[in-house]
Amino acid sequence: MANSTEAQKPQNTKKNKKKGATLDTFYGAKIQNTEQIEDNIQEYAPKPSKGNGNSPQTYEEFESEMTKKMEAFWEEKLEIMQKKFTHLQNQYDETEKENQALKARIRQLEDNDRVKEQELIKQSQNTKKLEENIKYLTDKVIDLENRGRRDNLRIIGLPEKPEINTKLDMVIQDIIKENCPEILEQGGNTATDRAHRTPSTLNPQKTTPRNVIAKFQSYQTKEKILQEARKRQFRYKGMPIRVTQDLASSTLNDRKAWNMIFRKARELGLQPRISYPAKLTIYFQGKVWAFNKIEDFQLFAKKRPELCGKFDTENQRARNT
Repeated sequence: MANSTEAQKPQNTKKNKKKGATLDTFYGAKIQNTEQIEDNIQEYAPKPSKGNGNSPQTYEEFESEMTKKMEAFWEEKLEIMQKKFTHLQNQYDETEKENQALKARIRQLEDNDRVKEQELIKQSQNTKKLEENIKYLTDKVIDLENRGRRDNLRIIGLPEKPEINTKLDMVIQDIIKENCPEILEQGGNTATDRAHRTPSTLNPQKTTPRNVIAKFQSYQTKEKILQEARKRQFRYKGMPIRVTQDLASSTLNDRKAWNMIFRKARELGLQPRISYPAKLTIYFQGKVWAFNKIEDFQLFAKKRPELCGKFDTENQRARNT
């Protein structure tokens, strides 16, 4: 019977009772929940005995002691949390200071960029003015150089021979006698101050003779010779030569750019002329047309059915190459 009585005794509910879930406190600190703490208090509390009048007082003392331990435990955890919170607060303050410093730096950089952008605009404007001034001064220098050559004639195609190079002044007089003797008959001053080859040094790789520059004492005589040279082909002892106005090298290059158009316009009977400094004039439909740029002439030709497609300089250059 005793055994059966013991078998009928209820099992210890404390062992079967599920433990409460643990509380994950700040930064991993773990404590038991309130239910488990109460179980511990009941388990370790002194058991009251029969006839012992001090049992309730002893239980109260135990409960007070456990309360103090819990308070000490929580105070310790709170102190740890407070330290960590203070550390985080300090880190936040430092990060905020760094952010403010970075914001101030960004504002400063933005202000510097605006200042630099304004300076760049001013520099661009100054550069544009300088380029305009340089172009004006360059054109002025070229014009002065051309005016300084107004008494000169350039003779192209004169053979490169020693007997000619040593007597250029006499050769020029012979050219005048052969091609325009009326100037001599009219008593014109055909004397030259000097005549020379250009460039001064002969390039053996070049097969064409160097040009001859002749400076005349009389501008009027020089103009008469030039006008005759525009009317017909000049010759020296039967060999064809060309006589043109002497100009600065940059002006000569600008004139050379018109060569293809000039030759084609002559074939079409447009009576082309190159006027100073490098302007093309043609006679078309009873009017004289002048062009300062090749692009202007090409646009003009495209709008005229009679000229459209006949002045394609790009195709002409491709065929020549």
